Amino acid sequence: MRLVVTGREGQVAASLLEAGQRRDGIEVVTLGRPVLDLARPDTVFDALAAARPDIVVSAAAYTAVDQAEDEPDLAFAVNAVGAGKVAEAAAKLGVPVIHLSTDYVFDGTKDGAYVETDATAPLGVYGASKLAGELAVAAVNPRHLILRTAWAYSPFGKNFVRIILGLAANRDEIAVVADQWGNPTSAFDLADAILVSSAVLHGDRSFARFGVYHLVGTGDTNRSGFAHHILATSRALDGPYAAVKEISTRAYPTKALRPRNSRLSTAEFEGTFNWTAPDWHGSTVDVVSRLLIAETKCTPTL
Repeated sequence: MRLVVTGREGQVAASLLEAGQRRDGIEVVTLGRPVLDLARPDTVFDALAAARPDIVVSAAAYTAVDQAEDEPDLAFAVNAVGAGKVAEAAAKLGVPVIHLSTDYVFDGTKDGAYVETDATAPLGVYGASKLAGELAVAAVNPRHLILRTAWAYSPFGKNFVRIILGLAANRDEIAVVADQWGNPTSAFDLADAILVSSAVLHGDRSFARFGVYHLVGTGDTNRSGFAHHILATSRALDGPYAAVKEISTRAYPTKALRPRNSRLSTAEFEGTFNWTAPDWHGSTVDVVSRLLIAETKCTPTL
């Protein structure tokens, strides 16, 4: 099975590359700029066709949440038009597309975990552009899985775990919001779930349960609780540590509004693909451990 993934530098693309190397019968190929550029739709079909996918994983995206408020045209070009072109190319090649989306399609006002049928109401440009991408994907390729995830982290790219550890290396105290709730999600776990669902799609030509699914780590917490666990893990491993000061979202204003509640129910994905994400605590330990080991290897000895 050959998975062709859009994007080379993203957390999911890097995690899929690594996961694919550990699995027999799976080849993961990543495509990025300039060969495939979502802001240049004319590049998409030829790049994907040349890669000969069995399944396309649409992972590349414009993810600068605050910057999107100043660059709405670019955000929509990549996240909506570009995503639609990837799905359309997959349809022309006769293969399914697995498209990654986000909790930001919701406004965060629901009590409890969101399910796939809940009404969407993005708070900003980023969420609106990703929702438009979902609609574009579904319109052009009926064989689609749209996977909404949240609070992704990994040893790769910019993410909450890496930011917290970086701040702890230089500060005694870190202010973290305590009134935003969600499910921390390891990109390694996302990669595993994508490989499992890809195998189902590849092996079952009569598969009919295409559509939108939620896919996040098991268990929830708030941002400050996530930071506490990251730092406690780091301290136990002789890594950087700082105290966490819990603050409100109002005390940490950002250009784009964040949903206060990003919790997502994964029951539909679990029931369809017989796969459940590990508890986020353990997955966080794995990523923090790897980051600290990498940091140790990069530090010269005197």
